[in-house]
Amino acid sequence: MVQTPTVVALGNFDGVHRGHQHVIQALTSGSAPLGGLQVSDADLNGALLQGIPMVRGHSDRCPQLFDGCEWLAPPQVMPPSADPYPTVVTFYPHPREFFSGRAQPSLTPLDEKAALLQALGVKQLVFLPFSQELAALSPQAFVDQVLIERLQAKRISVGANFQFGHRRAGTVDDLSTLAAAHGVTVSVMDLSQTGGNRTSSSRIRAALTAGNLAEVKALMGRPYPITGRVVKGQQLGRQLGFPTANLRLPADKFLPGNGVYGVQVYGIPDRPYEVAWPGVMNLGNRPTVAGQEQTLEVHLLDWQGDLYGRTLTVALVEFLRPEQRFDSLGDLKTQIQRDCERAAALLTVGDYPIVKA
Repeated sequence: MVQTPTVVALGNFDGVHRGHQHVIQALTSGSAPLGGLQVSDADLNGALLQGIPMVRGHSDRCPQLFDGCEWLAPPQVMPPSADPYPTVVTFYPHPREFFSGRAQPSLTPLDEKAALLQALGVKQLVFLPFSQELAALSPQAFVDQVLIERLQAKRISVGANFQFGHRRAGTVDDLSTLAAAHGVTVSVMDLSQTGGNRTSSSRIRAALTAGNLAEVKALMGRPYPITGRVVKGQQLGRQLGFPTANLRLPADKFLPGNGVYGVQVYGIPDRPYEVAWPGVMNLGNRPTVAGQEQTLEVHLLDWQGDLYGRTLTVALVEFLRPEQRFDSLGDLKTQIQRDCERAAALLTVGDYPIVKA
């Protein structure tokens, strides 16, 4: 059951980047983030790395996160004095997936997104089941039936580029006018500018593909994380003297371009989850050994131990080089040694000190 009344941030929020954070934090009066929390980039990164268990199961029709998303059910009536629930409202599946019939990999799959939103003070995540019925709603009907009647919204926040209703006919000006008829105010936030351009999920994807991790961090406010479970691979790295953890990844996680990366690894045994260990990550098809499938392997610098079955989070720090084919395993081993030396040097300076046992 959806908790009402609400203050609502509308959008997809893939990546929960700095622009999205402005939209969400605008739900409260003044400059304080939701719930009066002072949330830093480190707080957001820490919330994600700790893997806050916000997902409470799902159905094919509508994943239920936080306090649920049964938007078709009558709203729960709250006492008049109850404070509105800080609520993020988005669509499932993404409208692009619905109309194209093709899966769209996410910068932040549902569990990651939920953890980040909770760190921002969001108490409820409502996924509207995107369907022909919902797509056919006019802007007026969307405001009246969804935002006012079902969610009992008292305040709404959106990005300046937000569009809604049938064929995306509704603009932020339309939203402000329609909501005002119900006494509801709308905050329209200009998405933060980095490098002279609008912060956007598509810009982050392009930067990840190009290996521009400095831009990714500037846009997101944190290094890009990839989380997976360690499974057995071909153990070629062990034969070369550089044992690796082979990660099984979520099918809907957006991956950067193939290549070798300097990374920080979280989830190492006998260490707090938020304490990183430096490593080198290879993402690709391993052309030197005629690999057929894309794999993600991580070598931890100066570390030994058993990682099978563990969940690790890898934060991308530096793009070292593209994937390449070597003439022999000896040449590959020599290059891996160079990669490790370069990663160790990079991870001893700045915000990413090398971790010693």
